[in-house]
Amino acid sequence: MALKTKSKVLQNGHSEASYDTIEAELTFRNYPGDRFTHSDLGLSVADIGDIYRNMLLQRRFEERSAQMYGRQKIGGFLHLYIGQEAISTGSVYALKPGLDSVITAYRDHGIALALGMSSNECMAELFGRADGCSKGKGGSMHFFDKEKGLFGGHGIVGAHIPVATGIAFAHQYKNDGGVCVCYLGDGAVWQGAFHEALNLASLYELPVIYVIENNQYAMGTAVDRSAAETDLFKQGISYAMPGSLVDGMDVFSVCHAMRDHVALAREGKPSLMEIRTYRYRGHSMSDPGKYRTKEELEAKKNEDPILRLKSYILENTLMTNEELDVLDVEVKAEVAASVTFADESPLPPLEAIYDDVYTQKDFPFLTI
Repeated sequence: MALKTKSKVLQNGHSEASYDTIEAELTFRNYPGDRFTHSDLGLSVADIGDIYRNMLLQRRFEERSAQMYGRQKIGGFLHLYIGQEAISTGSVYALKPGLDSVITAYRDHGIALALGMSSNECMAELFGRADGCSKGKGGSMHFFDKEKGLFGGHGIVGAHIPVATGIAFAHQYKNDGGVCVCYLGDGAVWQGAFHEALNLASLYELPVIYVIENNQYAMGTAVDRSAAETDLFKQGISYAMPGSLVDGMDVFSVCHAMRDHVALAREGKPSLMEIRTYRYRGHSMSDPGKYRTKEELEAKKNEDPILRLKSYILENTLMTNEELDVLDVEVKAEVAASVTFADESPLPPLEAIYDDVYTQKDFPFLTI
């Protein structure tokens, strides 16, 4: 980071040292939509098919989850990822399976599916069943799979950010070459833990990437009503941390950006990404979304990341419309089967109530 000074010139023509200002220069890269192609990223036609299928799987899974919530098969909170699928799929495609770590907040279904967790274990978890990824105890906000590198799913805004920093420290301590990607919402930027974590990561040169999924609203509050500086990627300036602005409705832009940030992280250079996206459903199932107009929502649907990728595939004759339809049929069948699986999965037994809660196996303070 370079520093340069400017002197404030007074009306008498003289400058005064006490009025000198210092400007900090950091590199902020921009990854706009429709700029990058699959060839730029070295992706094959098979890769594109996998990416499209995974994004579609997330969409159909969330749509069916909403239906199951309405039928009271799912209890508690349910935060849908509809509209943000390019972020999860594009960023995960830039990571090394089995090495890198991922952690996120409560809108975690899409990232879990992008990492390769099965629809069955995810739906069973939503149903609170023993075959769920967290054995029915986590629910919607607490998906977990250590083997896939997912360390949650966390229900408290911003609380997982220090955990991500600790995971990155573990990668550094073990010298295993892994990085940690920490997803957070735009609302979490104003939590003190976010700033404390960025400061520590920069100070210790940790292999971590903080990814702000800016879906424009923190619950019902628009970014421009809560942020004095709406370019959230600039939050890293105080911590000498480079950042970038990414079109989150373009999977290629996300993948390209994440690759660049992962390369920085592997060199011990933490960084900050702001990925601008949009959620098509409410903050949760109890949110009617009256803080935004129908016109705004319809306009944003023209930027749908799945339709955008579909148009790209067809325009570049990578796959036919019939082949894409087959993928949709397959995905719908997979999600339908996951509902059946979850419905038939047993509830967690009462005797397992304290399992996986504490690290120790004996609980002398318990009387049951």
